[in-house]
Amino acid sequence: MELAKITSKGQITIPIEIRRFLGVKDGDKVMFVQDGNKVVMMNASLNALMDLQSAFSGVAEEQEIKDEQDVVDMVKEIRKEKSGEYRCE
Repeated sequence: MELAKITSKGQITIPIEIRRFLGVKDGDKVMFVQDGNKVVMMNASLNALMDLQSAFSGVAEEQEIKDEQDVVDMVKEIRKEKSGEYRCE
């Protein structure tokens, strides 16, 4: 357990152990989430990434993407299609 003192302006210093655990550094943002009678502090960037991962869950299976080579092949195909769109004839 770590303690932090609140200043007259409502500011706190997050203890180094907690900053390391959250993976935050100077300039990063943290978010506070109320969970019943608790407030949880989270790394805002990591939380956004987890939300994106959740939103895209199942997309790879739908697109029949099984490995990195499938992604590379898909990118090549899209680039090939896009390059044809911009040709003047």
